Amino acid sequence: MIASRFGLLTLALALALGSSAQGQAAKPAKPSAAAQAAAAQIQTALNETYAKFQNLQEGKNADYIPALAKVDPKIFGIALVMTDGTVYTAGDITSEVSMQSISKVFTLAKVIEEQGPDQIESTVGVDATGMRFNSIVSIEFSQKAQGGPEMNSLVNPGAIATTSMVKGATRDAVWQSLLDWYSAFAARPLSVNQEVFKSESETNQRNQAIGALMYAYGYIKANPAQATDVYTEQCSVSVNVKDLATMAATLANGGTNPINRKVVMSATNVPYVLAVMATAGLYDDSGKWLYHTGLPAKSGVGGGIIAVAPGKFGIAVISPPLDEAGNSVRAQKVIREIVARLNANPYAVQPRATAPSPR
Repeated sequence: MIASRFGLLTLALALALGSSAQGQAAKPAKPSAAAQAAAAQIQTALNETYAKFQNLQEGKNADYIPALAKVDPKIFGIALVMTDGTVYTAGDITSEVSMQSISKVFTLAKVIEEQGPDQIESTVGVDATGMRFNSIVSIEFSQKAQGGPEMNSLVNPGAIATTSMVKGATRDAVWQSLLDWYSAFAARPLSVNQEVFKSESETNQRNQAIGALMYAYGYIKANPAQATDVYTEQCSVSVNVKDLATMAATLANGGTNPINRKVVMSATNVPYVLAVMATAGLYDDSGKWLYHTGLPAKSGVGGGIIAVAPGKFGIAVISPPLDEAGNSVRAQKVIREIVARLNANPYAVQPRATAPSPR
């Protein structure tokens, strides 16, 4: 079994987390033999998982956005970034895809950082809708049956409303603030794939309708067209698999980027982001994902998935072919496998030894 074969990786993971704690020193100490062995085991887990799923042919690219249908379906890369900044990779780590819905996580994080967690809860909501990610019915149901707000920032209605809450005097100011924020999580300047942005802008009539309805019901306070346009642009930001893993690892590390050690967001605000990821991160299959991995995660129809092991690592996989729910088929299988190999499911604990009887 996976768990028995790799059971020692719980200890290995802990050792590796401390293997480069002095990484900013002029002459860092050489990692111990145990730490080197732990690192080798983690890399082996990535390599073997990559090989296991390399020839998987399931799923298909998103085609409702024409530019996404043209993305190479053979792109396949894995990256795992630990909270000490150690990076493990396998496969294609240079090809870029658009963030799509993964961007929602970081816009949510920005609004929570700027305005506090209560503002998101009272304005948008933090509950799973139980409906499709782009459902218009969910807006009506939240407003009329539930009394609102009963959505979340990881489905399109809540995401567009969340984007509308980003502070900025002009559209350009709002956008630059968002792009700088994303770049801080990735530890490098990110940019927009203009072909994807143009393609989405020409086919986002449903999101425009969602934005207008959210405005009509007061979730968006002003300029729904701008909110939808900025949301569309944020989905078009290009990333490679290491970028995504670094962004996830920044959340795993309490808001401090493990690559450059810069504080991106307050550690006290990170749990609110992870909670919404846990309940709504993989569209209709969020419950199934949490059932099997125990980790907060977010997918995007560009083919990426990120997952966060708090205090340990962030992991990302890019593979464009999707299942019916809109999640990368291969990325799901890969992350589930690696989480099992590393014993990273926080719900999977071993019982403590029975305490000795008092004398």
